[in-house]
Amino acid sequence: MLDHGIAGKKALVCASSRGLGYGCASALAKAGADLVMCARGAQALEISAEAIRQETGVDVKIIACDITTPEGRQAVLEAAGHVDILVNNAGGPPPGNFRDWDREDWLAAIDANMLTAIELIKAVIDPMIERRFGRIVNITSGAVKNPISVLGLSNAARAGLTGFVAGVSREVAEHNVTINGLLPGPFNTERIETLIANTAHTQNISQAQARKIIEERNPSKRLGEIEEFGFACAWLCSAHSGYITGQNILMDGGLHNATL
Repeated sequence: MLDHGIAGKKALVCASSRGLGYGCASALAKAGADLVMCARGAQALEISAEAIRQETGVDVKIIACDITTPEGRQAVLEAAGHVDILVNNAGGPPPGNFRDWDREDWLAAIDANMLTAIELIKAVIDPMIERRFGRIVNITSGAVKNPISVLGLSNAARAGLTGFVAGVSREVAEHNVTINGLLPGPFNTERIETLIANTAHTQNISQAQARKIIEERNPSKRLGEIEEFGFACAWLCSAHSGYITGQNILMDGGLHNATL
């Protein structure tokens, strides 16, 4: 059995009641990490947390909040105490045309998908340095490397976070604190259903046809599963992954066609 070396560590996983966040929380729990899970919906969060408790036996705290607000972040950090592993995650802004977005739309996207992660990193990184262990994973998007025109708000905010991490990750690497990005392509989540609906609407086709188009253009001929994503997150958070930092790892089934 593979030992990740993080049994008993405390992992804070944002937006983890479902989707990719839940996949990460579940995988970290299977590796023995205790969890602090947060999401906006209390009922869904409790159901997900209880499922992980029953399967793994780890300690799971839940905080129902909006992690993109100062109040939400304060509540989560107070509940967590010390944090060994931080998984930043927040729902992406809606698709659309940049001509329709105003200043408030841009600020909301940057606040949710860039500044929230930076504020959480700032809150936990110095204690990680003192303990000489820390793993931070930012769930961003494959659009960081392969921009999607209708996701301009997400492209900009997540690219900003990626640029920030490129610098700070090198500053803290000597302390066994790593910061990496996981860049999902199309996965079977609620988010992809929004994109499928948008594609169906703009192309005047059925949602089934839109889904088929997304699947067929992927070299894997399918969408990813959240369990696959969670496994990759647990690997990056392993005690044995300290030599991996400042990286942005695509998980897109080979959709991004590049040598590097």
